[in-house]
Amino acid sequence: MIIMKKISIASILLLFALFLTNSCTKDEDEKEDDASETKYEVVKIQTNYGDIFIWLYDETPLHKHNFDSLTNAGFYNGLIFHRVINDFVIQGGDPLGTGSGGPGYKIDAEINSNLKHKYGAVGAARDNNPLKQSNGSQFYIVENIDGTHSLDGDYTVFGETIGGLSVVSTIAEVPTNSNDKPITDVVMTKVVHVKYTAKELLDKFGFTIP
Repeated sequence: MIIMKKISIASILLLFALFLTNSCTKDEDEKEDDASETKYEVVKIQTNYGDIFIWLYDETPLHKHNFDSLTNAGFYNGLIFHRVINDFVIQGGDPLGTGSGGPGYKIDAEINSNLKHKYGAVGAARDNNPLKQSNGSQFYIVENIDGTHSLDGDYTVFGETIGGLSVVSTIAEVPTNSNDKPITDVVMTKVVHVKYTAKELLDKFGFTIP
């Protein structure tokens, strides 16, 4: 009788241990699934030449927050790329479409020596000011395959193009006037946030989250 009780208790303890092991494994699997399903925001710029996808840097929080806020407000919808220079940059985000407009404020510089003007880099345009403060809405995308490193240290780089570089190149080649403004408007028809998992970013754009 005592032996049977010992066996029963041992069986119960064994079953309990197996239950705990299975529960822990299940929790770990669920955590891994949750991590793999995390969605990351990307800015999608729809233009009359195609779509451009931009990743914004956490290292430049002021510029990231500002660009996200303007995007959410629909600020960029319908604006144009008013300055286009082949093998240099395409620039837009001015509500006046002339290069002299903005939302009425500037952003403190967030120049980071690790964030360079590489091909596809997204930088903040600015006027000539000693603090190198950025225009509140105007931005440019580097179109030179070798980068435009002459701008490093002088302008805030706050993102990079992860998809649609061929669209950027096409825009850079459109005919322009003497002020580098396209003869036919290059329009940002809609600028929105889209979300992807890390796997989707890798599969769709070949982009790995930093």
